Amino acid sequence: MVTRQPRRPRAGMPRLPTRWLMTDERMGKDLWRALLRLPRGGGVVFRHYTLPADERRRLFARIRRITRSRGLMLIRAGTMRMAGEQGVHAQRGGGWVTWPVHSIAEARQARRVGAVAVFVSPVFATRSHPGASTLGARRARLIGAVAGAPPIALGGIDEVHFARLAGFQGYAAIDAWMA
Repeated sequence: MVTRQPRRPRAGMPRLPTRWLMTDERMGKDLWRALLRLPRGGGVVFRHYTLPADERRRLFARIRRITRSRGLMLIRAGTMRMAGEQGVHAQRGGGWVTWPVHSIAEARQARRVGAVAVFVSPVFATRSHPGASTLGARRARLIGAVAGAPPIALGGIDEVHFARLAGFQGYAAIDAWMA
């Protein structure tokens, strides 16, 4: 098996963010507050998978204007290419490639595709996935280490939890940025 090293971003792209916002349709108008609360140099993974194509493009363009003005990185999830994306999530593509990992097998897959960062989840219980089983900090760290790319903790994480969580490059959240 050939193992790839994490892809390096193009020249001029920002450093890997340590704070991330995962967007989705459930956020509603709280999306705008969350974008403003995310610290400069943070990252946004634009998901909004269920929106019709034209509406999704318009929303992405509006978010792109905000991310540019605030010095935030913008990664696109889903298969529809978007003008101004700086990378892709859960697939190969241009710019940064990030990858979701929930297991050792997915961590190995992230290593094979050369992901520059992996979102390890769910570390703890989340409001967005009630009742879902969680990895816990120890297992999440192990999975992140297998991926061979900086691990980003996702699932029930905020600044307080992250301060007590060793072994992660940063964290991603939805609710933490809306509170």
